[in-house]
Amino acid sequence: MKEQIGIDRLTGLIAFARAGSLGSYTAAARSLSISPSAVSKSIQRLEKQLGVSLFARTTRSLTLTAEGHDLHERALRLLHDAEDIEQAAKAVRTEPAGTLRIAASLPIGLHIIAPLLPRFRSLYPKVNIDLRLSDHIVDLIEGGFDLAVRIGDLSDSRLLSRRLLPHRLCCYASPEYVARRSPPTHPDQLEEHQTVNLRYQSSGQLFRWPFRVGDREVEIVPSCAIIVDASEAVIAAIAAGAGIGMATSFMASAWVSRGALVPVLANYAVNRHDITALWPESRRSNPAVRAFVDTLVELS
Repeated sequence: MKEQIGIDRLTGLIAFARAGSLGSYTAAARSLSISPSAVSKSIQRLEKQLGVSLFARTTRSLTLTAEGHDLHERALRLLHDAEDIEQAAKAVRTEPAGTLRIAASLPIGLHIIAPLLPRFRSLYPKVNIDLRLSDHIVDLIEGGFDLAVRIGDLSDSRLLSRRLLPHRLCCYASPEYVARRSPPTHPDQLEEHQTVNLRYQSSGQLFRWPFRVGDREVEIVPSCAIIVDASEAVIAAIAAGAGIGMATSFMASAWVSRGALVPVLANYAVNRHDITALWPESRRSNPAVRAFVDTLVELS
């Protein structure tokens, strides 16, 4: 007769599955909404019960042992089954409720998602929001997220998606800079100006500035004296008079409205339709996910 599995072992397997996927106890704890010490203790109990070491631990890394690697795929199936049960239970409810875990980049979180949260909560007061902002692309399924809002090309076929608002990529500068220096009338003249550019945190690559020139789209990487790794810092620097920078319209609009920035080379601005809401197949019937996506479409 097989030994019945206890609740401690179940929780240990779930913590093990998430830590193995995310590579750290801290990330696993964040995704499970518990403390890192709880994850650590749960996995230690599991290792003692199973009689094997699941992780090789150092002060800087957490990697699966050979035995841990063999068991991880099975633990993942258990975790996914548990999540499927949870989502099925939520789908039975017609009223959106529970915690909605959302992943987004900092600009999208600040300028698109955060402003609509009061409206969404007034419509669906039983839904709590757990918004995680990072410029690194997270795995929604392994990270246990319900929804993400991203910008750019998408390649994960495991996710459902819906396009959101269009936006523009345009150059901007402070009124003081424009008054001090004659603004460029063609992208080729950017080399004569001070410019501020973005370096992507995820790849380390510099942002390539797109322009619509006639019926073609061209890209330029200006020679910049100032390079930052957060798009909010680009906005802050050019608003302070550092020169010309490129930004999305949804980030720059508030600065333009209060007169802190003015468009530059607006005739060469590029329109984009690549802001997308994504969610795992397992969240297809989740009422809170459906409600939030609908709100994004309505208010964005």
